[in-house]
Amino acid sequence: MFDFLTLSDNHAISVLKNDHDRVKKLFDEFEDAKGRPAREKIIREAILELKIHALLEEEIFYPAVRAHVGPDLMNEADEEHHVAKVLIAELDAGRGDQGHRDAKFTVLGESIRHHIKDEENEVFPKAKSTDLDFEALGEKMLQRKKQLLAKGIPTDAEHKMVAKAGRADSPATAAKRRKPAVAKRKTAAARPKTRAAH
Repeated sequence: MFDFLTLSDNHAISVLKNDHDRVKKLFDEFEDAKGRPAREKIIREAILELKIHALLEEEIFYPAVRAHVGPDLMNEADEEHHVAKVLIAELDAGRGDQGHRDAKFTVLGESIRHHIKDEENEVFPKAKSTDLDFEALGEKMLQRKKQLLAKGIPTDAEHKMVAKAGRADSPATAAKRRKPAVAKRKTAAARPKTRAAH
């Protein structure tokens, strides 16, 4: 791990690290929040932060560092983004009971914390050793962030997938609402009789 404190605010890694710190704080606040309005406000804030952060990484940062960081770490980061964005899309849809909604946000937090740890301990140090102009990259990311806040965030594939599925809850939640299928047992009288071969 390297010292983030020595980087300027416009350095690309500082921009991402600051985003990480904001969302971790929101997940901490959620754990302590009491009442539905307070929790929903935190969910909405975290979702906005995460959607913008993911776009900055996917559009700008990841392509710039992918070759140097290597395919294994970058592919894992891509897949972690996908999983998080499915949960975000389901939370954005706003359906499902509150208990499962809170659980979904908690699982999102666990996933994001793992992703942040991987990035800060593995991806960022490898990326930092390149000869990229991280100040220019950071400026580009900050400009894109302003644009997303002003014009809105485009719909991603995960939101389209959740919308097409027509539900925003997990298969386990949906199964809980269905009536359980009762397996029919064949009684001795109903079973076909087999004759022993002679």
